[in-house]
Amino acid sequence: MAAYEISVTVATQYLKDQSDPEQNNFVFAYTITIKNTGTVAAQVISRHWIITDSTNHVEEVKGLGVVGHQPFLAPGQSFEYTSGSSLRTPQGSMKGTYFCVAEDAHRFEAEIPEFVLSLPRTLH
Repeated sequence: MAAYEISVTVATQYLKDQSDPEQNNFVFAYTITIKNTGTVAAQVISRHWIITDSTNHVEEVKGLGVVGHQPFLAPGQSFEYTSGSSLRTPQGSMKGTYFCVAEDAHRFEAEIPEFVLSLPRTLH
């Protein structure tokens, strides 16, 4: 087991009631679980998202914390939050990194694996 290791899992949902397809606005929610799978406690300091729609339009989002928090996670602890994103197309994807600092001051990044945002039953 690595000392500095954060795992990230994602569940997505299309928010039909908040979307307006006629105006090219497709809204998605995503629930992220961040788990410290390493052996050293660490704090999530900031995030960097790369959001791509199906026309390859890319938007980058950087900021402190996640939904207003900078969770401190002991080994084995997890933090879950839900946020959202809107796209101009019915499909797209997101990926990124969390910048973390361990309690021994070691700095590292946790990868957020790419995940798909898509209307239900639109992928073939």
